[in-house]
This record gives sequence, C-alpha cells and structure tokens, in this order.
Amino acid sequence: MKKNIFILIVLLIIIISIFFGCSSEPRHTIEQWEKIEEQKIKETQEGVQYRGKILDIISEETQELEGGLESRLQVLEVKITNGAFKNEIIEVKNCIDPNSAYNITVNKGDGIFIITEVDEDLNINNAYVTGLIRDKYIIFLTVAFIIILILVGRFKGLKAAITLALTGVAVVKIMLPLILRGYNPILVSAGISIGIIIITLIIIGGFNRKTLSTIIGTSIGILIAGIFALVFGNVSKLTGLGNEEARMLMFIPQEINFDFRGLLFSGIILASLGAVMDVSMSISSSMFEIIKIDPTVKKSDLMSAGMSVGRDIIGTMSNTLILVYVGCSLPLMLLFMAYDISFIEIVNKDMIASEIVRALAGSIGLILTIPITVFISANLLNRKNIKTTRHRRL
Repeated sequence: MKKNIFILIVLLIIIISIFFGCSSEPRHTIEQWEKIEEQKIKETQEGVQYRGKILDIISEETQELEGGLESRLQVLEVKITNGAFKNEIIEVKNCIDPNSAYNITVNKGDGIFIITEVDEDLNINNAYVTGLIRDKYIIFLTVAFIIILILVGRFKGLKAAITLALTGVAVVKIMLPLILRGYNPILVSAGISIGIIIITLIIIGGFNRKTLSTIIGTSIGILIAGIFALVFGNVSKLTGLGNEEARMLMFIPQEINFDFRGLLFSGIILASLGAVMDVSMSISSSMFEIIKIDPTVKKSDLMSAGMSVGRDIIGTMSNTLILVYVGCSLPLMLLFMAYDISFIEIVNKDMIASEIVRALAGSIGLILTIPITVFISANLLNRKNIKTTRHRRL
C-alpha cells in the first residue's frame, strides 16, 4: 500500500514537472510580476499600440450592405511580440468596410499593429488591428540603396551615404525639435540648411576653392528661393494651412503658436536644397575641369562655358522640382478634375496656390543659382589660375 502511494506521488511529481517545471515560459519573482503589472497599467493608460504576428485567421464573417456591397469581420489569432503582454496569444478583430479608404488587408504570417482593451484584472478582452508593420521592408530597401550607392560610387558613394545620414540627423534631431519648441522656423531652417550645405560639400569635395564656390552659390540660391516664397506667400495671403497635417499642428499637446507661413518657407528651402546643391556643384566642377585642361583660359571664356553648362541644366532641373510638387498633389488634382472644378478656382485655393508658390519659388532659386555660381567660381578659380601662372613664370 505504502509502495503504491509512493509510486503515485512520484508520478504526480513527474506530471507536475512536465507541465510546469519543464515549461519554456520564463518564471518571474513577485517583484518581477509587480513590475509587469505596473507596465501593463502604464501602457494601457498611454494607449500603446503593440506589435504582433498573425498566427492564423480563425474566422471571417461577411455582411451584406446596401448597394450590393459587403463588409467583412475577421477574427485573427495573434501573438504579441513586444511590451508587457509580450508572447501572449490573443484574438484580434479586423473590420473591412467597403466604404472606408483605410481598410487593412492581412494574411497569415503578416506583422500588424494592434490596440487593446483590458478588464479590471488587466487581461485583454478586446483587440483591434490598427496597421501593418512595414518598417522591416523599408529597412531592407534602405540597406539596398546604401549598398548600390557604395558599389557604384565607391568611396564617393560612401561619402554620399555618410552625408545623407548626417542630413537626416540634422533634420530629425535638431531642426524639428527646435521648431517644435517654438523657435522661428525661418531662422532654424536657414541655419540648418547652410550647415548641411557646408558639411555635405566639404565631405564630398574636400575643402578647396571649388567647394567654397559651390557652398556660396547653393546658400544664396536657397535663400533666394525662400525669400521669393515668403514675399509672394505674404502678398497672396497664403496661410500655410493648405494641408491637413499643418492644420493638425494647431491641436498638438505642446500648444505652440506656429508661424505657418514660416513653415511654408522652411519646406521650400528643404525641398529645393538638394536640387540647388546639385546644380551648383555641377557648374563649379565643370569650370574647375576646364581650368585643369587649359590653365590659361580667360575669365570671360570660363564664365561663358559655365553659363553654357548651366543653361543645359536649367530645363531638366526646373522640371524636376515642378514634377515633384505635381506628383505630391496628384490625387488632389485628379479629385478636382473628377468634380469638374475650373482651373481658375483650383489655382486660387490655398492648398494649390501654396504648391505653385513652392514649385516656382524653388525653381527661381535654382535658376538664379547658375549665374551666381558661375560668377563666384570664375573669380575664385581664375584667381588661383593667375597665381599658378605667375608662379610658373617665376
């Protein structure tokens, strides 16, 4: 009898060990459980969106609507992959409404963002899909871009990748936080842009007269673009509130009174910066190569050659800027055309007028960058040429 009891106890211990002792789930102390509970409370109060992976589509119900349309309600089995509820497997609802433009189509294995509702015991009782996880694909594309940039550009490509990273840091970590703290967006964007110009061009071209002429030409070009935008934005009484994102800034929790016209100016400077820098560098590099081939070239001939190169650039670069702005506004323009709104009415709308001012002001800055860079390059490079010629004669 005692032997049988002993065997039963041993078997019970083995069963308990199999189900609990050998579990892959981590064990937590009381203090750790308390911290997890505090984290759950905090995340629930903040409305944190969790990342999850769809393990399975449990069910899918359809409901007929008026007009022959159907709505669908999916119930998904999802494993949470971050936060206080990490590794929990829950049921998540995904509603697909044919009348909505924001439907989320999911498949088994997709990564999704979810928002949860919890009960008094901090257990999830409802969860809904809020978006798809796309960041990993963006990371893959970014890595591919950098690899191709370095393979084709070699050391210059590596320099370009470094300057691109520095530009991103300057915009995201310096410019945007300063504007969000209430600093003047015109001064901030102008200062950051000039800093980006100087650092980028010195890293790519080294510190020399060619780089100096490019820096001066680019800086003056983007400031001209900004001034034209500011002047014509004021006389045409643009509000800077032409898009939904700008209007949403009026209701942010920081309660900052933004200068929305200044933000319009800042956007134009940043949007035209790359194109203006490209034009200025192309012209100064061309003039520098001419001097290398013919050190005795006259200043007038050098300027004529620089202007000839610049005129060839004008057409394509102006189209580049204008087509960028048109591309960004393409859905809106199609909407206006679909409802047969007249051209005059369209161009007088704040949103469209703002985009036109952006495109034309940026293009004016780009065009005027050409003679400015030609003049500066001719004077700086020709002066070096004169010194070199005199030194050779001596």
